[in-house]
Amino acid sequence: MKKAPRPVDLGGFAHVFRTLRYRNYRLFFGGQLVSLIGTWMQQVAMIWLVYRMTNSPFLLGVVGFAGQMPAFLLSAFAGVLADRWNRHRMLIVTQSLAMAQAALLAALTLTGVVAVWHIVSLSIFLGLVNAFDVPIRQSFLLDMIENREDLGNAIALNSSLFNGARLIGPAIAGMVIAAVGEGACFVLNALSYIAVIYALTAMKITPRKRDAIQQGILKGLLEGFRYVAGSSPIRRILLLLALVSLTGMPYAVLMPIFARDVLGGGPNTLGALMGATGVGAVTGALLLASRTTVVGLGRWIPLAAGLFGAGLAAFTLSHTVWLSMLLLCFVGLGMMLQMGTSNTILQTIVDDDKRGRVMSFYALCFLGMAPFGSLLAGSLAGTIGAPRTLFISGMVCIIAAVIFAARLPSFRKEVRPIYVRLGIIPEVSPGIYAITDAALPPEK
Repeated sequence: MKKAPRPVDLGGFAHVFRTLRYRNYRLFFGGQLVSLIGTWMQQVAMIWLVYRMTNSPFLLGVVGFAGQMPAFLLSAFAGVLADRWNRHRMLIVTQSLAMAQAALLAALTLTGVVAVWHIVSLSIFLGLVNAFDVPIRQSFLLDMIENREDLGNAIALNSSLFNGARLIGPAIAGMVIAAVGEGACFVLNALSYIAVIYALTAMKITPRKRDAIQQGILKGLLEGFRYVAGSSPIRRILLLLALVSLTGMPYAVLMPIFARDVLGGGPNTLGALMGATGVGAVTGALLLASRTTVVGLGRWIPLAAGLFGAGLAAFTLSHTVWLSMLLLCFVGLGMMLQMGTSNTILQTIVDDDKRGRVMSFYALCFLGMAPFGSLLAGSLAGTIGAPRTLFISGMVCIIAAVIFAARLPSFRKEVRPIYVRLGIIPEVSPGIYAITDAALPPEK
């Protein structure tokens, strides 16, 4: 991959935001900033609308399940296409379909005919779109930058963008819902897609060289599965991510219960809680963006998962808004650090011709497990209550983090040869190679 000219000094903010010097990534960053704010507004408005209409924790879980189940079914298939087709054009299609979904949801809500089955159906449709969009968008990052060494920074900035929108979007949604209702949020989300579609069409992407396709889609899918299953580092990262997503990530669908029934608030309280998670997540993303090397990131994965679980368990014990917001900051921080470090390590060690498929398994574990978790969380919350449900979820995440941490020495030993092959760390003599952390270069 060709090298782009680098500034002589990349200190301070210039270092943290260094990937923005690429024109294509700047366009992507700006378009996504607007679009993701709208996405989070719709997410908050939709779960609030469902709970206002039904007062049912179970139906909150059903809506979450409907929106995320397609990722479980189709993400791996989408990864094969991401490795074969033009990712740039595919993203334009997925973003256009998501805009159509938001516009239809807005029309149904504003005309007063919206029903729960409408929301479930449109959630399934958006889930189908996202099942393709997420692995394509993740693997598209490398197409927008010219230096692989900046990939970690691009991933971190992309995560900070997503979670910065989580901070802004819910807060705006809470005010808009309280003032004019949920329908306005859906309208604003539909309009926000114009920014990202314009950004995508304005990019100048150099076509990737593709080898002649010798195998069918099913064989390509099986090849990707064998590649993931045969790589212990990739497998371990994905298994922890899947477990945390199954047990912990569905906390978001239960937030209306905490906002209204536990804390005695309304849509503004819900927006504040979701925004607090965004504060922690943005902090974690900027922390990752400030790093110059992936060396040492492995130890962050169990620490982040443990922090996420501990914050979640402690949050269930709070009955005051300010304390709940503080604890959700730690939840967002842990969530972001685990997701970001996992993504960065995966994209660093994966072979380029398998990138789309590996990122599809990443989406499968991160998003595909969530629908089962949402359904389980909604069912348990209706039986034992939302606080007890999330407390159990937090404890499971902590246990999983401890198990991963106990196996961290062997994880490092397996990753190190890959880093040496890629030139990330220097090759040393076999007697020293991969024995202790003392052999690792100091983190910058």
